[in-house]
Amino acid sequence: MPNTTNVVLLLIVANAIMSMTGFNNLAFFEKYKFNIAAIKNGDKLRMFSSGFLHADWGHLIFNMYTLYIFSPIVTSRLGNVNFLIIYVASLGLGSAFSYLFHKNEPHYSAIGASGAVSGVLYASILLYPQMDLFIMFIPIPIPAYVFGIGYLLYSIYGMRNQHDNIGHDAHFGGAAAGYIITLLMQPSLLETSKLMVLLLAIPIVLLYILYKTGKV
Repeated sequence: MPNTTNVVLLLIVANAIMSMTGFNNLAFFEKYKFNIAAIKNGDKLRMFSSGFLHADWGHLIFNMYTLYIFSPIVTSRLGNVNFLIIYVASLGLGSAFSYLFHKNEPHYSAIGASGAVSGVLYASILLYPQMDLFIMFIPIPIPAYVFGIGYLLYSIYGMRNQHDNIGHDAHFGGAAAGYIITLLMQPSLLETSKLMVLLLAIPIVLLYILYKTGKV
């Protein structure tokens, strides 16, 4: 069982309370969800409050389970305060990416902790790239760094095609925040894990190029 700290448990409880309130109170849900028009009108709190709302129990449980599994890697290496910084910054940058890529869509809305959780996930991969991950329906272990690169490449694909209701931009923004902040907190990784640092940067550089050339 992961050695989960009180900070992580408090985040899980906060997500559960906010989400359950939203399940039963549509007015509450509408007030705190991410919405482009509302944010443009000055309601910036939604950039963060939306990260504590979820669509249903499945959405909530999946995000919280992922946070529960990967957060101990980050807290054990960087401490609770730095973990919390990564979580909040990843949530914020995930929302910022959603705003950037949907700013001309006033009705665009989003919810979920996926941006923050993606930041924690990517931070844990950067801190422990040699770990193996087991993905549903895939019977063999996948190296964490391979999963991390694939995850962001898929996010870019989703951002370009927009054929589903998944917030790929928030996932990418959160993961990018986790990557950058972890390096700032643990610059020694540039020496001890230089190859992994470079490999994990590939999707981030690719998205920057695609954005600058107007292809995403």
